[in-house]
Amino acid sequence: MENGITEELAKLRTLRGADFVKQLKAIAARKEFHSLVTDPDIFTVGGENDADYQSLLLVARKAVEHGYRVYLLPNPHDFRTADFILERRNVYKLFDLKNITGKAIVGSRLLESLGQANRVLLNMPSDYNTRLLAADIKNYFNSNTDVLEVMVFRGKKMFSIDKTMARSTSFYRILKNYYEQ
Repeated sequence: MENGITEELAKLRTLRGADFVKQLKAIAARKEFHSLVTDPDIFTVGGENDADYQSLLLVARKAVEHGYRVYLLPNPHDFRTADFILERRNVYKLFDLKNITGKAIVGSRLLESLGQANRVLLNMPSDYNTRLLAADIKNYFNSNTDVLEVMVFRGKKMFSIDKTMARSTSFYRILKNYYEQ
């Protein structure tokens, strides 16, 4: 009997490296996914009535604008899982979405993603303090060895931060150039 998508998502918690990516591709290829009529590069398995669906869809549309194909993942309720599989140029990545709505909350929102995904997508307001953002991201990378990437959406802009960038001595300057322009 074929495993359900919940079982396939659960397998991600034990896989690493090439096996993890292979599993992401297998999940994205599942027949339960269907593209949205209005957005052919956004795939869903349902969940339109979930409380956070509209928020997920809004960010998914931003990702599509940046060249990604987006798979909205179901919420299995049995365990914590990420929100998206993003695919671009046959590279698959698992992301947990964190909408940032207040001031000085990025650090706590990043910590919430632990155990859900090794990549986080921050959907940011335009007036968040850059120095605080840099400190929170740097702390997140320094305190969590499994973290690979923090992607930031700010308005129409997108930029990605990896561990090497976050640990560099010029990180604040680099982030300021991306974030404040």
